[in-house]
Amino acid sequence: MLKRAVIKISGEALSGNGEAFDDVVIDDIARQLKELAGVEISLVVGGGNFWRGRTGKSFLNRARSDQIGMLGTVMNGLYLSERFRTFGLKSMVMTPFQVGVFTWVFSKDAALDAMNRGEIVINAGGTGHPYFSTDTIAALRAAELEADCVFYAKNIDGVYTADPRKSPEAKKIRRITYQRIIEECLQAVDIAAMNISLEAGTDSFVFGLNETDSIIRACQSAAGEPTVSGTKISVSCEEEYYV
Repeated sequence: MLKRAVIKISGEALSGNGEAFDDVVIDDIARQLKELAGVEISLVVGGGNFWRGRTGKSFLNRARSDQIGMLGTVMNGLYLSERFRTFGLKSMVMTPFQVGVFTWVFSKDAALDAMNRGEIVINAGGTGHPYFSTDTIAALRAAELEADCVFYAKNIDGVYTADPRKSPEAKKIRRITYQRIIEECLQAVDIAAMNISLEAGTDSFVFGLNETDSIIRACQSAAGEPTVSGTKISVSCEEEYYV
């Protein structure tokens, strides 16, 4: 039974039709989170619908570019929180740095208290430092909050032996260890995130957000039999491929 989950949603997933926010997508996320009543949920949101630090303007140094991206995630967190309100979902936006009166500064105790009350904790602002991806903060928050699993909602539906867009012979993996992902530098999830989860002993699950009820089914898959075709990553397991 899944008790506590950290779910990472990319900023790109929130946008559509040339707009920063696609309310159809966001409303579907809210609906699924509401159906997961009883599971304590912490979201980590990216900022790629506004800015991606590593692909910023050439005149910007990487640190400044990443800082701009962090502020994009804060805007996403605030928008999600207000949109969730229309579904009767209470939420708290937490950041690793002070943002006036807009957000709460993250603390483990405050986050756990909110989740115990049934509120969704939305983590924005990344780690507060450059050179770290939102995958990394998802793994970090999952370790800190002692989550059962960290879920990565991606535009690719799992971990493959190679990039399936470039290698037609790439195989999709059903179960895999952190050690193999790290050793072979499989790029579905940030390697720094994999190292954190390996040390913490936290399971991970990578899945495609665009599948119907993908978040609900990913949570079911992580807790038992697969109901969505994602990839479960753990410290030790017998590796298995899709056929």
